[in-house]
Amino acid sequence: MNLQDRIQLLVKLGNYMQNDDANWQNTKALANNKNGWFIPSFIEQACKNIVDNFLNETVLSSFAKAYNIPNENTNPKLVGIVMAGNIPLVGFHDFLCVFLSGNDCLIKASSKDEVLIKHLFTTLYSWEVTVQNKVSFAQTLKGCDAYIATGSNNSSRYFEYYFSKYPSIIRQNKTSVAILTGNETRDQLNALATDIQLYFGQGCRNVTHLFVPENYNFDGLLSAINQYQYLLDFHKYKNNYDYQLTLLLLNQKKYLTNGNILLCQEANIFSPISQINYSVYVKIEDAIEIATTKQEIQCIVGSNFIPFGEAQNPSISTFADGVDTMQFLLNL
Repeated sequence: MNLQDRIQLLVKLGNYMQNDDANWQNTKALANNKNGWFIPSFIEQACKNIVDNFLNETVLSSFAKAYNIPNENTNPKLVGIVMAGNIPLVGFHDFLCVFLSGNDCLIKASSKDEVLIKHLFTTLYSWEVTVQNKVSFAQTLKGCDAYIATGSNNSSRYFEYYFSKYPSIIRQNKTSVAILTGNETRDQLNALATDIQLYFGQGCRNVTHLFVPENYNFDGLLSAINQYQYLLDFHKYKNNYDYQLTLLLLNQKKYLTNGNILLCQEANIFSPISQINYSVYVKIEDAIEIATTKQEIQCIVGSNFIPFGEAQNPSISTFADGVDTMQFLLNL
């Protein structure tokens, strides 16, 4: 396949992900059954973002042109991809970059998110048999020319030990923050609620910490987050909320709640599911300095940063950890 063949195949996949094909609908239901965090609405949102931002012919062609991807890759490399499983199809962008660049990929899918990704590749195989020579799966990644691995801080040490001899991108735990001024509109707060609660807050682009001015009134934000009251209907989330609330009560810590999320004044930018931490600033410049210097922060939401509601809607050229995956692949 040449570059245009690959682009057309990806566009066809995007069309497939939008239709009502029975096999695709059953696969999404199976993914939900195997992983209770992958509720139908979140699977649909993840698919929509991929289709709209990645699998559009104009977007793909412009992306390929920006990197001068050659029509033919005469010396393809085998790239091992270790995919995460915290949100649906979270590893798709890594596959997209490898496939579009004309390289081959050997994928270790997360047990939490193998149903969707494997079905999509099986579908690609059925359309173009040679894809089987370009994309395959394995439980152990050996014999690759390069590696892209996403995981926790603990697993990253494992990846660095085994992959250090090879060109590699190794990603650790990341999270995102929002910087508020107190002048946000109702629409902005509603959008921020999505940045916080989409995918139950488990993505590295989900906001888990707020920087707020002194005497900030949380009533508007708590009201906005009420749109996600339905998350309590899912026992995994409800159990987390009850557990974190119990810990706060036992430790006699102050908190705010609307009945479906907890707000706590904690310096830690990482927060557990169903809880959001916040810090109070005197000067907004101090909050910006902290947010822009912490390596654990994936993105910042707020005025002059990522717009409210757009944290989990990255473009095709938005690379995790700010490391240009496509350039990495073209340099192999």
